[in-house]
Order: sequence, then C-alpha cells, then structure tokens
Amino acid sequence: MQSQNRILSDIARLASGAAGVAAGMRGEVETQIRQKLQALLADMDLVSREEFEAVKAVAAKAREEQEDLAQRLAKLETSLADVAKPAVRKSAKGKAKPAV
Repeated sequence: MQSQNRILSDIARLASGAAGVAAGMRGEVETQIRQKLQALLADMDLVSREEFEAVKAVAAKAREEQEDLAQRLAKLETSLADVAKPAVRKSAKGKAKPAV
C-alpha cells in the first residue's frame, strides 16, 4: 500500500511540474505573439483613435463652412442677377424697350 501511495505521489508531482512548464510556455508564447503583433501594427503606420477623431472634427467643421459659403454664394448670385436685369419700359406702340 505504501508503494502505491509513493507512485501516486510521484505521478502527482510529475503532473504538477508539467502543468507549471505548460503555464510558463503559454506565457512565453503570448508574449511572443503580442510583440509580433505590436511590431506588425507599428509597420502598418496606423493612426490612433485620438488623431482620427481630431481629423474627423476638422472635416465636419470644414463641411459646415463649405455649406454656409455655398448658401451665401447662391444668395449673392441671386442678388447679382436681380441687379443685372435691365429695367424694361413700354413704348407708345406697346413694345418693350430696355431702359437707358
């Protein structure tokens, strides 16, 4: 009976050691993968979320300003068209003549 306990104890110690080695290997593999992914992402020249949000805000502001300018331009063109129209007067014969 004593020999069976000793064998089971040795097997348990061996399994515990193997689990420790496996956990250590897992940690090393995770570290290697993390380093490789970080290097890959650094080589891709990606922008950070903060930089993206800043550029997005600038683009939205520029779009609003462009829309405002387009409306102002339309109003100015309408005003210019109204001013450029020649005044029309009717002659005695009923034909329209441009005012001089």
